[in-house]
Amino acid sequence: MNAEKLEPGSEFSLAPRPMTRERMRWYVDAQPTIAADDGRIHTQEPTIHDDDEYARKQGLPGIIADGMISTNWILGLLIDVYGPAVAGRCKLRTKYVAPIYEDQIVITRARVTGVEPSGDGKACRLDVWCEDDAGTKLTTGEATVFV
Repeated sequence: MNAEKLEPGSEFSLAPRPMTRERMRWYVDAQPTIAADDGRIHTQEPTIHDDDEYARKQGLPGIIADGMISTNWILGLLIDVYGPAVAGRCKLRTKYVAPIYEDQIVITRARVTGVEPSGDGKACRLDVWCEDDAGTKLTTGEATVFV
């Protein structure tokens, strides 16, 4: 996809992919391991993101994905389309509107809402979201990419 040709109304997406238990656990288990920074794997107290029994006690059918996973997938989509410099030249705001469960299919999408001059380049404004395979939005947000 050529980012230079994207104009208001253009949409793009990542291929659908399942939210696996391994992805969910990796994200949750990485946090205490990174915090400890001692070369060993650490876990934390049970949460709705890593313990089915705990999640059910909170009224959920099972564990749910940490919202930062879908935010990271949205950022990954922007990097795929606009290039790796996006990581340092982008504003991204997301809101988690529905839980993402194990094995749920997630599709990451973006729609250009505006393109305007900015400095030596331009600012591309986008609506961004993740939805399930029925089109129900799970994560919504907005981004501005400076190119």
